[in-house]
Amino acid sequence: MDYVLALDQGTTSSRAILFDRAGRPVSTAQRELRQHYPRPGWVEHDADEIWSGQLQCAREALSRAGADPGRVAAIGVTNQRETTLIWERATGRPIARAIVWQDRRTAPICERLRQLGHEAEVTVRTGLLLDPYFSATKISWLLDHVPGARPRALRGELAFGTVDSWLIWNLTGEHVTDVGNASRTSLFNLTSLSWDEHLLKVFDVPRELLPRVTASSQVVGRARAECLGAAIPIAGNAGDQQAATFGQACFASGMAKNTYGTGCFLLANTGERPHSSANRLLATVGWQLGQAAPATYLLEGSVFVAGAVVQWLRDGLGLIRDASEVEALARQVDDSAGVYLVPAFAGLGAPYWDSRARGAIVGLTRGTTRAHLARAALESIALQSAEVLAAMQDDCGGEITELRVDGGASRNDLLMQIQADVLGIAVVRPAVTETTALGAAFLAGLAVGFWSDPGQIEAMWAVDRRFEPMLPEQLRRERLEQWRRAVERSRNWAVGGDGPN
Repeated sequence: MDYVLALDQGTTSSRAILFDRAGRPVSTAQRELRQHYPRPGWVEHDADEIWSGQLQCAREALSRAGADPGRVAAIGVTNQRETTLIWERATGRPIARAIVWQDRRTAPICERLRQLGHEAEVTVRTGLLLDPYFSATKISWLLDHVPGARPRALRGELAFGTVDSWLIWNLTGEHVTDVGNASRTSLFNLTSLSWDEHLLKVFDVPRELLPRVTASSQVVGRARAECLGAAIPIAGNAGDQQAATFGQACFASGMAKNTYGTGCFLLANTGERPHSSANRLLATVGWQLGQAAPATYLLEGSVFVAGAVVQWLRDGLGLIRDASEVEALARQVDDSAGVYLVPAFAGLGAPYWDSRARGAIVGLTRGTTRAHLARAALESIALQSAEVLAAMQDDCGGEITELRVDGGASRNDLLMQIQADVLGIAVVRPAVTETTALGAAFLAGLAVGFWSDPGQIEAMWAVDRRFEPMLPEQLRRERLEQWRRAVERSRNWAVGGDGPN
């Protein structure tokens, strides 16, 4: 066997990357995924487009490499997390569009459950907060708003899944998810590693809907030969942030990484026990290397809008024609001249968890230019991450001395330098920045013996560039304080305003 194939289904695109034994990408294929915004605060994807686009990417990646599908040892799946799909078991047809993790329509459900006193028990059992971000309230909303869905679910006619389950179902016919994706639903007990019967009642979700939970590194089925030309084992499965943490070889407790994608996700390894947070961060399952192995847990801070703010500069304001232009534009100025952009387009994630926050730009003067806005946009990504890291260090009680980075925006040298400056610690970019797909490939390869153990994987991790902080400490503190002032002006804005909050 020569290769492992990773299917990386993200929020804005689907990708497939073929990796060799050295963990090097051999070929890549990518397709954009259309975003649907039927109402303010609502975000949807077409489930059939997710599947067809991902399948086309897989076929293209194999074709571009001239790879014999029979020489692919395994497939690893990684996915945008929390995005919720329900489909008919008999036909495989979705009953509605997928509700994306960014969607805020279920905020009233969360508020009602909070008023009933359920938030504390949800956090204790799942490590999560009561927020529309997670899958449980999305499932309940679909069952109550798609005609006939709830009785059909109770009869066992429907299946729920996050995107990993949807892809694996279409590839193999198996209805499964892994422990990491399951831990993002608000229905999964962190300590028992099983669906929580009490929470199923709290969120009014029928047990009959749910997939079987497997390890993250385990053969769960084989792709039908008509899909890719061979019956390739599906052997790795992890949500995108868990996969990226694994791909960054953050195998020891205290190691941390940040992924810069549509959102920004900073995670630290906390070992074989979940770590509760005093700063509204999330405890989550990272991965499980076989069903007999203990789970590895992570502490996570989620920033809802990161790379998406650059897309907004392009698509919403027309300041740039391509996302790659933002670095050159931002370099035209030395700083943002006091301009702060808070990209709370879908509310604020950690550590605020304010679903009513909305985007704001403060500090504008007649001297503000498009270059200042571009700089402020990049700074907003770094400053949001700095707040999350500060909360994480406080929770863990230990010093995080470096941050490993990955994802598309990690290739922006200016952003990475700004990130090091506002963090006050080194930022380390690996040679392979597509660590989400790489992590899925590693998990799959370990399950079938393509790689022997995590130590072999750790030895393959290599540094591309290290960014050291250059901003004086006093200036760093002042910048963070100004950022917090800007954030306060964006908070609790949509009270009785523009749609669901």
